[in-house]
Amino acid sequence: MTMVRDRVRSPEPPQSSTPPPPPPGRRRRRAERQRPPRRRLLPRAAPVRSPLAGTITWALIALAIVTTWVVLYGLVASSLQHSHNQSVLYSKLREQLALETAPLGGQVSPGSPIAVMDMPSAGLRSEVIVEGTAPRDLMNGPGHRRDTVLPGQPGVSVVYGRAKLFGGPFHRVTAAHAGDVITVTTGEGTAKYVVERIRHAGDPFSPALATGAGRLTLVTSESGGWRGGWAPSRAVYVDAALQGKAFVDPGGRPSYVPTAETAMHGDVGALYVLVLWLPVLVIGAVVAVWAYDRWGRWQTWLVGMPIILAGLWGVSQTAVQLLPNLM
Repeated sequence: MTMVRDRVRSPEPPQSSTPPPPPPGRRRRRAERQRPPRRRLLPRAAPVRSPLAGTITWALIALAIVTTWVVLYGLVASSLQHSHNQSVLYSKLREQLALETAPLGGQVSPGSPIAVMDMPSAGLRSEVIVEGTAPRDLMNGPGHRRDTVLPGQPGVSVVYGRAKLFGGPFHRVTAAHAGDVITVTTGEGTAKYVVERIRHAGDPFSPALATGAGRLTLVTSESGGWRGGWAPSRAVYVDAALQGKAFVDPGGRPSYVPTAETAMHGDVGALYVLVLWLPVLVIGAVVAVWAYDRWGRWQTWLVGMPIILAGLWGVSQTAVQLLPNLM
């Protein structure tokens, strides 16, 4: 008897109705076909500027830089320059006093130290007075008007001082009161003055001096209204009487001074020097642009900036001389 064995077959897996997912590459391509096409953004065209507009823009930028520097020079750098010059002048005058070679009168070269003044009520201590009252002379400190006698001698000695720029050594002189003491040391000795009055614009002059008497007149500037505190517009005078016997006057003083050395006047001749300094500033700017294009940033600072700074310094010093000498 033949035995027939039924072969047991393993059950087949059920057929799914969901098709298998496509490969990753095929899915990406299908998604890209279904995605709406991107709009290509055209590059924005640069605005067209005329050469004249570019030149005007750079000219205005340069003018703004120069103006800002002149203001900073007048308010900050000039004070540092005044302090340095006063230190040098004090050392020079101290040596001359020790050697008895300090000027006593006659023709004294402008800018030379002639005296040391102290006025505690105005904050002046060991302030060196130089000869001359031109704007350039008053950059160093108070200046003695050349057509008047030296302090301590018989007659009226006039000393100018700035109120704002270059340290403003006389900015507190207008707050003086009658009886304040002023001492001035020259090659002839130390003279003592006592403040009598303060004269403003329109006030009458002080009476004439008696024979052998002396007077010291300090001149600075003041302002009022909307210009108060930053733009002095008129001169103010402080008269002080000499105490004791006056020194000997050797004579030989100039009989007049030019307009640039009178109160509230600038030096018009500085305009010609300003014309010479402006090309230096322009050349420095051109060199800086050329160095930036050809070499690089630090080479530009190394080559161009010294020329630009020299031009700015020269322009600033010359421009200040065009302003009134008592500012």
